Amino acid sequence: MCTVIFTIGNAACFRPSSIYVLYHLPMNRILAATRYAVVVPAIASILGALLLMVQGSIEMIQVIIDAIVNSTKLKLTIVDVLTAVDAILLGTVLLVIGYGLYELFINEDLKVPVWLQVHDLDDLKSKLIGVVVALIAVIFVGVFVDVNRSKDVLAFGVGAGALVTGLAIFAYTSKKDPSMKISRQEKGIKKL
Repeated sequence: MCTVIFTIGNAACFRPSSIYVLYHLPMNRILAATRYAVVVPAIASILGALLLMVQGSIEMIQVIIDAIVNSTKLKLTIVDVLTAVDAILLGTVLLVIGYGLYELFINEDLKVPVWLQVHDLDDLKSKLIGVVVALIAVIFVGVFVDVNRSKDVLAFGVGAGALVTGLAIFAYTSKKDPSMKISRQEKGIKKL
């Protein structure tokens, strides 16, 4: 049994159906199954996020206790609080990465808040850029208020400004028109 692939004039090119069945269908299944390799980095990102959030929260509690019990100076308390917030924000970045990878490759119907829903790589990219900018701002403020690092303020400010500017330009130039986005259902992509 043969299948016509295309015709050239009066001649036809045939492909045996058995080759298609023996090669293409199993290959399609194998390639479709490789998307599950993303489960490992998604879970690792989520676990890393939870670890950083717990450690940041513990650090925050210790700073509060230390400020109350030992009457720690305000500048030192600010630096310590910002260090804890830095860990929590980095945990948020990892959480967004983990959720985004899982939602993109495994289950698009993951129950997450609307602001955390990821429909394509552009969504994941824009969410990451937003969190990274917040993280850069926290790091810069930490350097700004740290008396021991006063010489580094200008260098950190210029570096942070250049990085945020670069991220903004990247986000703007690579942003797709929202009206051009087509959902997976509209494309007809089947859930596996």
